[in-house]
Amino acid sequence: MLMWVSRVSARSEDGASAVEYGLLLAGVASLIIAVVFVFGGAISDLFDGTCDSINTGSAGTSSAMTC
Repeated sequence: MLMWVSRVSARSEDGASAVEYGLLLAGVASLIIAVVFVFGGAISDLFDGTCDSINTGSAGTSSAMTC
């Protein structure tokens, strides 16, 4: 009898854990989207500045890098 009760209670929590994982995934996805919108411009400017300094430093070589 005890085994039957433990199996029934284990089955009833399977859907709840799936919902919890779904909510966790949605939270992480929304956090990533928020970070991209908030810091996207600053990170783009940082990469553009790095690319410009690399191109300026390699002006004397025969193959110029393009970013």
